[in-house]
Amino acid sequence: MIKTFKLHIESHFKKLLDARVLLAVSGGLDSVVLAHLFSECKIDFEIAHCNFNLRGKESDADADYVEKLAEKLQVKFHVQNFDTEAYAQDQKVSIQMAARELRYHWFEELCQLHHLPFLATAHHAKDDLETFLINLSRGSGLNGLTGITAENDRLVRPLLPFSREEILTYAEANTLAWREDSSNASDKYLRNHLRHHAIPALEEAAPQFLTQFQKSQQHLKETALLLEDYTALLFSQIVTQSFKGYQFNIQKLKETPNTKAVLYQLLKDFEFTAWDDIYELLDAQAGKYVATAKHRLIKDRDFLLLTEHQAETEEVLWYVDIEKVDLNGLTLMKENVDQLTQLNKTEAIFDAEQLKFPLRLRKWEEGDWFYPFGLKGKKKLSKFFKDLKFSTLDKESVWLLCNDQDIIWVVGARTDDRYKVTPNTSQFLKFTAHYD
Repeated sequence: MIKTFKLHIESHFKKLLDARVLLAVSGGLDSVVLAHLFSECKIDFEIAHCNFNLRGKESDADADYVEKLAEKLQVKFHVQNFDTEAYAQDQKVSIQMAARELRYHWFEELCQLHHLPFLATAHHAKDDLETFLINLSRGSGLNGLTGITAENDRLVRPLLPFSREEILTYAEANTLAWREDSSNASDKYLRNHLRHHAIPALEEAAPQFLTQFQKSQQHLKETALLLEDYTALLFSQIVTQSFKGYQFNIQKLKETPNTKAVLYQLLKDFEFTAWDDIYELLDAQAGKYVATAKHRLIKDRDFLLLTEHQAETEEVLWYVDIEKVDLNGLTLMKENVDQLTQLNKTEAIFDAEQLKFPLRLRKWEEGDWFYPFGLKGKKKLSKFFKDLKFSTLDKESVWLLCNDQDIIWVVGARTDDRYKVTPNTSQFLKFTAHYD
């Protein structure tokens, strides 16, 4: 195996030969073998071990064993103890998810602190097959069936093409010792049940099952790449971007074959799961939306608008000595000018003598009103927005510039007639809005 592994590193992970690598070692067969293979290949690496404190003395014995392994291989050793159960309770996640989050967060900290450009884990071909079957059982799309990636940012998995049988043969041939995790014998978790029962049955029925699976998965990966290229083409035709977020043209979506699948491809990276609800948005009333923890997809007449949830700023005070104010998606500038000039909707000029600093910047509220420039009398903002056909997102995004309690500018839309400049104006103050 060592010869094949060296060729694999030379062909696919040559960069590891010229860098320092953080290797995650649990003490089990796979990670112990990878540590020895790294040592044989003269890869400069350090070992990191997580003690999740889930198995009492057994967990502590694992940590002691990995520390001795690091000493034997003459590499730097890092260990971290976690209160995994407390973290799982606090974050309301499973023990498995808690352990995953804790370890990868710590690994990232180590890599940054010690300037380690790569993190290696000992995932192998059987792990890939188990992940495929788990995702298959959950109704995963194509991406979930392409399996574990060999490389993802700093994370590398150089054992991925090798079977557990090859790894075990190498360990026995080199009389290596390793730790057995007693929890792996339990069928409590789906992965273990597949490992102990489903996969052996598949291999008994078809002895070349793992090899053929790897070939099939390679075809799936190639298909996924082709689909990504097609999705990128569709994205350029259907989606436009503005300071508000992404706009998906509904008419073009409907004209594209396999609309449901197209919507999935365009939105799958934004953590949506309610795909039927998303599809129904195409014909829903304006203002309807589907949300995740981080994003919201809103129906707005001819478009679906995708935005991020923003931490709302209730009010910003603009003092006289401040020239620029940065808001969510918007920058406002002010300057003294000599005269009234022709303006567009992103600009406003006021009689400076009428303004009392600090001015206030805030979002609109029900019951707000102002005197729209060029019109007679006051008007509720809700009616003003309706006349301009503002979408839900437009109304949420708009900022109001206020002088004391008076709204003097619906930014990007209309100024207040009471604050217009007159022939008697001697000091002009200009405001300009720049949308990100």
